[in-house]
Order: sequence, then C-alpha cells, then structure tokens
Amino acid sequence: MTEPLRVVIADDQALVRAGFRMILTADGIDVVAEAATGAEAVEAVRQAGPDVVLMDIRMPTMDGIEATRRILAGPNPPRVIMLTTFDLDNYVYAALGLGASGFLLKDVTPEYLVAAVRIVRDGDALLAPSITRRLIERFATPEPRETPPHRDLAALTPREREVLTLVAQGLSNVEIAGRLFLSEATVKTHVARILAKLGLRDRVQAVVVAYETRLVTPS
Repeated sequence: MTEPLRVVIADDQALVRAGFRMILTADGIDVVAEAATGAEAVEAVRQAGPDVVLMDIRMPTMDGIEATRRILAGPNPPRVIMLTTFDLDNYVYAALGLGASGFLLKDVTPEYLVAAVRIVRDGDALLAPSITRRLIERFATPEPRETPPHRDLAALTPREREVLTLVAQGLSNVEIAGRLFLSEATVKTHVARILAKLGLRDRVQAVVVAYETRLVTPS
C-alpha cells in the first residue's frame, strides 16, 4: 500500500491555509501541520516530517525564503513549493536558487494544486515553463562583464550540456527526446546524471544554474 502524501501548509492567512487543506484532504492528501510564520514552518517540518511543504514567501517574523533555507539545509528535507501572489516575484527566484522545487500562484485551481503537490513529491520539478522561464529570464539577466562558467559544468559531457540547455528552455523529457532523437528513458538518465554531477536537487535548480552560468541566455 502506498504511503499517504504528507504536506505542511505555511501561510500567514488562515483562510488560505483552510482552503488549501480542504482541497488537499478531499483528494486523499494528508495535511500533517499548518504554520503561520516561517519559524513555525521550520518547527512543523522538524516535528511532522512531511513530503512537501507549501511555503508562503511573505510571512511575519521569518519569511518563507529564510524558512526554506533552513528546511532544505536539514537532514532528509522535504520538497518545497513556494506560494506567491505575483507570477514575477523576485523572491521566488531566490527560493528556486535555494532548492525550492517550484512555485504556485495563490489563485491556483484545485486540480492544479493537487497535481503540483503530487508531481513534486514524485521527484519532478514544478517548472510551469510559460511562467518559470519568464521569471528566470527576468531575474537572471547577464551582467555587462564576462561571467566565468560554473566550474562544475566542465564535468558534463557534450550531450549532457545539450540536454541541460533544453531543460533550461522549458522542454519536458518527452520533448527533449523528440528533439534529440533519444528515448525518454535515456533523457531521464541524462537529467539524473546532470543533477548528480552539479549537486542539484531537481530540474528547477538546473534551470537556474544554466542561466546563471550563461549556458543559456535570456531571449
């Protein structure tokens, strides 16, 4: 029997927490704790050991960015999905760089909320290409001076760099497989090796690295 998906909801608005709890529990997802501040979120994760955290960015006493930093620095950290009101929030970019697995707008539909939590729990990243690509292009703008490449990129094979480039452009594994005439399983293997070599948690961090190292530049 599959273990139930365990979620912590961190948001300073009680109505948001209640709404998300109702949506998730109706789909069989176990909401194991709620938090109204970043500090409460860190403690809730420590005590409840969730699979996924829905983390509001702007909360009192400790914001979601610092809470995410502390949670992901801990042992066996859960996946973190950031919650925001604005689809181009510069705080989201900072959270993605820390290792958050994606972000959701607070007006997300019930169906998408449930799907997002399950996708992230299963180890994929919530890229939402049409929005996340805009976010990264907005906040990963190249500086005027030449930026040296990330030293770890040298560890990638030419094919892995090619796959990383396409991941950063928002393509799915199926789309990459079609573009490069590979099987989807082979693409998954390449992505797993890229993450391992660069010490990254998921595809979101890979996209951030690709832009920050100028492997891909905003268009």
